[in-house]
Amino acid sequence: MFTIAAIAASDGQGWRQVGELGLAFGLSSIIGLERQLRAKSAGLRTQAIVGTASALFLLVSKYGFGNVLLGQVVVLDPSRVAAQIVSGIGFLGAGLIITHRGTVRGLTTAASVWETAAIGMAAGAGLPLLALLVTALHFVIVMAYTPMARLITRRGRAERDYTVTYEDGRGVLRELLTTCSDHSWTINSMAITARREGGGLAEGIAEGQRLVTIALTLSGPRVVQASSTLGAIDGVFRVDLTEEEDD
Repeated sequence: MFTIAAIAASDGQGWRQVGELGLAFGLSSIIGLERQLRAKSAGLRTQAIVGTASALFLLVSKYGFGNVLLGQVVVLDPSRVAAQIVSGIGFLGAGLIITHRGTVRGLTTAASVWETAAIGMAAGAGLPLLALLVTALHFVIVMAYTPMARLITRRGRAERDYTVTYEDGRGVLRELLTTCSDHSWTINSMAITARREGGGLAEGIAEGQRLVTIALTLSGPRVVQASSTLGAIDGVFRVDLTEEEDD
């Protein structure tokens, strides 16, 4: 006589499947916590939902259609659901990618969602070792590769967006262009974004002093050092670097 637990196990709802769902939930939550601590758009809740749901989809694919199988008459391919998970997560990831002024952001976050889905699928498929390994490799990538990538960028050629505010009427723009040329930095784009008068001592600018703000896109060797170099020019009030790509 079958017990309820035995029937559930044979129907794909036993403790093993519960454990696989729990593993997917735990591992995806760990990745979500890392994203949350970095204040990324897909944080703890998103990653946990994606990983757990992916595991459930795969379990449904493996066990959910057993009652319609009739020997050689009805045969199902459980890999079809897994393939659809990959495609579906692609749409979710696309919504996390932002393009602004030619700069693409959110790629790492979108990739982490895709990775979380894969971890959930591995846990749901009964491959806990692979799920654990990929979770560990995630932290190798985000913790070790991020500073390594920044080091490579600093020593190589890169492109950075800067916003420079300087005092008008003192030939500062000419000096900026000369400095960029001396450092072999190519100006890919430049536009005036604002003209205004200083607001007094609160800004450190004399009343009536005219300020100009321009947006610069520079590329070339060691261009990440342009912030300090341009900021040292007499008449430059401030130089802001657009946040580096670390999404």
